[in-house]
Parts: sequence; C-alpha cells; structure tokens
Amino acid sequence: MTRAPADAYRILAIGDVFGRPGRAAVRANLTRLREELAADLVVVNAENTAGGFGITRKTCDELFAAGADVLTTGSHVWDRPDGRRVVEDDPRVLRPANCPPGAPGRGWWIGELPTGAPVAVVNVHGRALVPTPYDCPFQAVDGLLEGPLAAIPNVLVDLHAEATSEKRAMGWHLDGRVTAVVGTHTHVATADEEILPAGTAYQTDLGMTGPHRSVIGARRRQALARFLEGVPVRLQVGAGDVRLNGALIGAGSSNGRAFLVERVRVDIPPAGASGGAGRKKDRKGC
Repeated sequence: MTRAPADAYRILAIGDVFGRPGRAAVRANLTRLREELAADLVVVNAENTAGGFGITRKTCDELFAAGADVLTTGSHVWDRPDGRRVVEDDPRVLRPANCPPGAPGRGWWIGELPTGAPVAVVNVHGRALVPTPYDCPFQAVDGLLEGPLAAIPNVLVDLHAEATSEKRAMGWHLDGRVTAVVGTHTHVATADEEILPAGTAYQTDLGMTGPHRSVIGARRRQALARFLEGVPVRLQVGAGDVRLNGALIGAGSSNGRAFLVERVRVDIPPAGASGGAGRKKDRKGC
C-alpha cells in the first residue's frame, strides 16, 4: 500500500440500504464508523430504504441525520409518490444521470472536501440484463466529465447495474479519469476491490445494508414462491443477520488518484445481544 499523500481524503460508500433494518443499521453505526474510518464524505445508496422499494422524504432525512452527505439511487427511485418531489427539491438526493431527458432531479452532486478541493458524486444506471428506459451510462458519464465536472479531479461514480461485465467495463472506461467506480444493485458484496493501473479505485458491488437472512433483502418464503410457483408475490422486508456493507476509498485531493480501497462490513448484533457491532476489514492499496 502506498503512503497517503499530504492532501489525502477518504470517502465511505455504503451499499443499498434495505428497509427499516438497513436504516436502523446506518442510524446506529454511521457516526462511530465515520469517525473510526476518518471519512470526509459519506455516500449512501438509498433506493431501497422505503420498505425495500423506493425513497421517501422521511427515509432520506433519516440517513442524512445519521451522517450521510449524498444519497444515490437506481431503478426504484420512482416507486413511491415522494420520489419525484425528493429529487426535485434536494440536490443531495440523486437519480441516475442517464435518465431520459426531462426526468426530474439530476444525477450528479458537487461539494467541497476539507482540503478545499471540489468533489463530485455521479449516479448512473446500467442497461445490461435489465429492461430499462435509460440512455447509455458510458456516454452519460463522458458528457459529465467533459462538461460540468471537467475541472473536478475527485469524482466517485455509483453504477447501479445488474451485470458484472457492465460494471467492470465502466471501471476500465473511467480508469484514471475518476477517483472511484463502485457498483450497487445486486445486494451481494464482491471481493474484487482494487486500484486500477491509472489510479481509480474499483469494486463491482458494495453489497447490501440490511437483513441478510433473506433473499437480497426480501422475506425468504415470498421470494421462493416466486421461483417455485412462478406467480407474482408481493415482497416484504426480511429480518435477521443485519449487516452494513460498503467500501472506504482514500485518494489525494489534488489529482483524485486513489491510494486505498477497503471493503467495509459491520455485523449488527440482534436486539438484546451483548457486545457491540463488529467490523471486518479487507484492504487493497497500490
């Protein structure tokens, strides 16, 4: 692992927060985790916060109160009536930047790091394996990097996508052009975190923050019925084995090149259990 530069900063990116258990995990742990990891910016994927499907003003405010700075989303952002109003009213809540023209809100956010350097977060949606109305995510990011984000070296991209190949391709497409590319949507954390040759931190999927004794967040029996019976079943939020998943990225603010990417996992003890939440670490540097 290379030494942290003098102008180093850290971003904590947290994977898909699913329902009430996921929100509770963020509420109970983010303040401590942010301090422990010395995170200067916290980005949380929030598209599953409202009962597993969509966002509301209340669920977004809950994450901001817990310590999140920016919320990204995905295909479920419009599932609740609140979704449109939230992304229209709050620039910290992003919808995919490659939504068709005319969609409310926007897909990027610009802020400032403690060093005084500008930082940006971009949210895009993949198209492989998922029938979506989205435009090309590669061209959407290119347009932002050549337009409103052209002078910003510190950029984190959340690609909300199904296919590993599409996420991996985006990593290579943006290597050396952004600070980090992290994937969301599949709710399963991948063990492929690395710093690509030109200095971009990469992880295919951050994983889910929510109940893992489930089928990617939903109750097991309901999800199984869909597969075994082939009929539509209304999915509800599962319970048990709650974990917070994400990644910590370290970079230099003058050039945006990453020097650290570390998987973050916090196991949340069940109610009434003794002992605090335990964090597991996997660190990769260049």
